[in-house]
Amino acid sequence: MRVDCRLTPGPAEDPAVGRALVAADAIAEKKGADLAVLRVGDILAITDVFVMASASNTRQVKTIVEEVERAIAEHDGSRPRSVEGLGDASWVLLDYGDVVVHVFLEDTRQFYALERLWGDAPLLSVEG
Repeated sequence: MRVDCRLTPGPAEDPAVGRALVAADAIAEKKGADLAVLRVGDILAITDVFVMASASNTRQVKTIVEEVERAIAEHDGSRPRSVEGLGDASWVLLDYGDVVVHVFLEDTRQFYALERLWGDAPLLSVEG
């Protein structure tokens, strides 16, 4: 499944946006829910883009994480600088430097509500 993303704001040639869209496609491929891509670079100095998605169980969280790692490595050879949370797989974070991918269990995502925390960040429209 290909995710259709309108890249506003921000140019399509931005490597962070490209990596984020590859992650979004990988998440959609593995049936991740509530996909969101936020441009946080103007309000958060440590990264440019957050990609967030939910999964219904820990097996799906791990499957999504594996697919994101595979797809981004195939796209541009990148590997995450760090991976956090695989032990209990309720919230796994993949840090690529300019892109941070968050894969949550549904309840964990609701509890932490990162979209509310970073509500001022522009949302890249992700459809599909």
